[in-house]
Amino acid sequence: MSFPAFLRRAAQFWADRPAVRCGDRTLTYRDLNDRSTRLANALQALGLNRGDRVAIQARNCVELVEIECALYKAGLVKAAMNARFTAGEVSELVEGCTPRVLIAGPGFTNYCADTPGFGSIETFVAIGGGVEGYADYETMVASASATPLDVRSAPDDLAVLHFSSGSTGKVKAAMQSHGNRMAAFRKVLLTDGDVRPGDRIALLGPVTHASGMLVQPNLFRGAELVLFERFDPAEFLDAVGRYGITHAMMVPAMINMLLAEPGLERADLRTLRALSYGAAPMAPARIREAWERIGPILAQGYGASESTSGVARLSIADHAHAIAQRPERLASCGRPFAESEVRVVDDAGNDVSGDAIGEIIIRGDDVFQGYWGEPALTAEAIVDGWLQTGDLARVDDEGYLYLVDRKKDMIISGGFNVYPTEVEAALYRHPDIFEACVIGVPDSTWGESVKAVVSLKEGAMTHQDNIIAHCRALIADYKTPRSVEFVRELPKNPNGKLARKLVREPYWKGVDRRVN
Repeated sequence: MSFPAFLRRAAQFWADRPAVRCGDRTLTYRDLNDRSTRLANALQALGLNRGDRVAIQARNCVELVEIECALYKAGLVKAAMNARFTAGEVSELVEGCTPRVLIAGPGFTNYCADTPGFGSIETFVAIGGGVEGYADYETMVASASATPLDVRSAPDDLAVLHFSSGSTGKVKAAMQSHGNRMAAFRKVLLTDGDVRPGDRIALLGPVTHASGMLVQPNLFRGAELVLFERFDPAEFLDAVGRYGITHAMMVPAMINMLLAEPGLERADLRTLRALSYGAAPMAPARIREAWERIGPILAQGYGASESTSGVARLSIADHAHAIAQRPERLASCGRPFAESEVRVVDDAGNDVSGDAIGEIIIRGDDVFQGYWGEPALTAEAIVDGWLQTGDLARVDDEGYLYLVDRKKDMIISGGFNVYPTEVEAALYRHPDIFEACVIGVPDSTWGESVKAVVSLKEGAMTHQDNIIAHCRALIADYKTPRSVEFVRELPKNPNGKLARKLVREPYWKGVDRRVN
């Protein structure tokens, strides 16, 4: 069986039920199956062959779901870019993955054949139409054949290029195969066993990111996907009551915003049965507050782009037990589940226990194939079949994992990964900056916020707002420093290398774990 086969079956079982909703647009299961088949045929008619990449940039919309379904049907590779990437970042990744088609949503149709890095693009398609030089998406769908395709993908065939910030200072593409995606699909079905046909699943983050992993499993189960173009806590609370949303997935920053929303106490949340959170740690005090004010419905997941899906989970029952009897366990990201093998090992590769700290490593069918065009990075990430996460943790005697720090310098802000080197590369393009060090600092809303500590060239004068604006023009807004501190000189180690840990240390004094 395959994702196209599952969708065809769902369209037979629940033809007239809503499959996906975003704003005032809704597609039934019959519509989704038909339109995605037509789009798959339209893409094949452009001359695309199995394994070709299709680049996508759009905010959440129903089209993103039908595009994913169409690409599975045609055996094409989804290369979906975060809507918050700048034009420069998009040019870099398009040049790297050489897609033949770009499908762009409103606000992202300013690219053309002359855009740097876009030499491989043969066809530009606009969702919403009306853009010179772009084919109209709706016309393509309406005029294409409705005949089902017979393209069968093997487990090792590439399905998705998942883009994220890179430790080398540039965006990197994690290669996720059909087998990886199917393994992730099975794990969601095993974990969220209470989802029933007709349930409504709120996808609040971009479906080009982690939220997208819930698309195929919930279509398989006959649920309705409710997409939000952006997260607004008041809008979400209203939607729960209006649509009867049963399940939602958030990053901790969204829960923090929800707890600060004045309308929370008046909201009708009776239909909400599960609120999952992940992508970053959450403070135990906030977990308790959410449990009391939103409801006893919290579950947490831990995973990475490279593991395709979650590999550890702190279930609703785990939360209830921790609150009643084991309060320290609220600091855990849960236990390994389903097919994933998860170990916490020291530098010699031995399993740690008790208070000892080691690196989380993962093995399983959902571990990615490597980084596109980056064999050296791939060799660093996968050693003897085990994914090296760079996350440092301890494990208790019942197998619960506790994140305590990161081996790498990565920052997680609002659920998005930010690598300091990428931000520093932007800072060094400012004419007044002599040296720069980027760190993550604790933040009550975003978990961690990006901070730049800089020294200026002799005689130079500038201010924080100028530097922040400079970065915002070069990199995605979630990577841009939220604050800037000016120092005369940055500390160095004996070899003259920038001592990032010394810069970071004062901001984390008195904090139990070095992730937030």
